[in-house]
Amino acid sequence: MHFTKMHGCGNDYIYIDSSKEHVSKEDKPELIRLLSDRHFGIGGDGVIFINTMDGDLADFEMEMYNADGSYSEMCGNGIRCVAKYVYDKGLTDKKKLKIVSGGRVRILDLKTEDDMVTSVRVNMGAPILTPASIPVALPDEKAMSRESVVNYPITVMDREYTMTCVSMGNPHAVVFLNRGEDLGSLDLEKIGPRFEHHPFFPNCVNTEFVTIDDRENVHMRVWERGTGETLACGTGCCATAVACVLNGHTADRITVHVLGGDIICEWDREQNTVFMTGPATTVFEGDI
Repeated sequence: MHFTKMHGCGNDYIYIDSSKEHVSKEDKPELIRLLSDRHFGIGGDGVIFINTMDGDLADFEMEMYNADGSYSEMCGNGIRCVAKYVYDKGLTDKKKLKIVSGGRVRILDLKTEDDMVTSVRVNMGAPILTPASIPVALPDEKAMSRESVVNYPITVMDREYTMTCVSMGNPHAVVFLNRGEDLGSLDLEKIGPRFEHHPFFPNCVNTEFVTIDDRENVHMRVWERGTGETLACGTGCCATAVACVLNGHTADRITVHVLGGDIICEWDREQNTVFMTGPATTVFEGDI
């Protein structure tokens, strides 16, 4: 099987062209766990299959899986890499692409140098804020009836945090740390799984831990469901930008500084659309 290893700000996946490599649905979970293993496989935060599309809905489909073999609806860093893959390999000559993932179509604008993609701006669509649609299952009926979950208390490991919940096609809980609290000292290996599998989240959840630098800059670490801590999360950066605005912490356009680099996110509230801009990098190719 031929594969390509790519990353967006260190959020790395193994990319497979489904038109050339066929893997049955039944075999995918075990194969994905093997390929994603950083000791016994290739190593990555998961595997993304690139599927061709018939018709006008989209140019390509991104079929994404976490490192544990579970299916995921969307990955912002992953979809930028899919755009780079199909353009750099000559599968398309378009610099504006429509890529579907988890049933939702995203529009991507490609920036190129020497006919190779260097960065991608993604129209991530409207953020989903209603609790049942994220989904979030809160014990408070009044909270469940509201249009959004903002600054809501959640207790994890005997500490009460407050979270703002956003779906960008996959569920996120954004947690703002107290002023002066050290983001780097958080023990995500212990805290992350407790958020991921908390009873509030029927489909588990990605959790972003955020500190505010100023009105245009934040720092974020992320625990991704089915994978663990990653160096970046594109949808998580978008969810963070939306949560920052909802809580009055920042302007509508911010730079999210993650462990693997910087991602620019903007919530155009007039269009109710989130835009994400960031790099896409090919690491290496091979056969396994």
